[in-house]
Amino acid sequence: MAFGRRRKDRAESGYVPGAEEADGGSAADGGPEHGPFDVADRPSEDGYVDLGALRIAATQGLALRLEVEEKTKRVVAVTLDMDGSSLQLQAFAAPKSETLWDEIRGQIVKSVSSQGGTADELEGRLGTELLARVPAQAQDGSKGYRVARFVGVDGPRWFLRGVFGGPAAMNPDAAAPLEDVFRNVVVVRGDAPLPPRDLLQLTLPRDASPLPKRGEEASKPEPPQRGPEITTIG
Repeated sequence: MAFGRRRKDRAESGYVPGAEEADGGSAADGGPEHGPFDVADRPSEDGYVDLGALRIAATQGLALRLEVEEKTKRVVAVTLDMDGSSLQLQAFAAPKSETLWDEIRGQIVKSVSSQGGTADELEGRLGTELLARVPAQAQDGSKGYRVARFVGVDGPRWFLRGVFGGPAAMNPDAAAPLEDVFRNVVVVRGDAPLPPRDLLQLTLPRDASPLPKRGEEASKPEPPQRGPEITTIG
């Protein structure tokens, strides 16, 4: 499967039950073996934390932070923390027949450049990515850079953006556990008509009870915490 490219829905792709799909489909159910998934391909909530538009696989050592926009008080992102690294997730509405990631990458490059930073386009394990370096002040007062790794997936009528921070932005070994979490994300677009690029609504989990394990090594992540109040999501 090629990440960072459009994941077609079954009607668009000429889906044939029991057939292997070009992007890594499973012969057992005709769906993709690796996500991020559309809810049509991964409908069960078992083993997931339900955050409305996103479902996050229960994973040992994973902590969730819900980020709230200061002005509207709505949840606009979820940040996943693991082993000193982070992954911020946002899901957006998208046109049925168009992709967003190519255009959004260009906008990120412009934004980073306007701050005096750099953004390099790379082919990584999750497809076409951006590695951004933005000037920042270090704890000792010296000048340095904040590094962020941007990834994106175009799905059926949705777009999912991830931003890796900490060691996962630069170190493949440190990134691997969070990349696995990213590959297991389920996006719930819903049927309501939405303008392209509108954020899909994130909510607090409906059920605080323990979730079934996805495997012997998996357990429920730490309960979601309210994150920092933010005015913009770059």
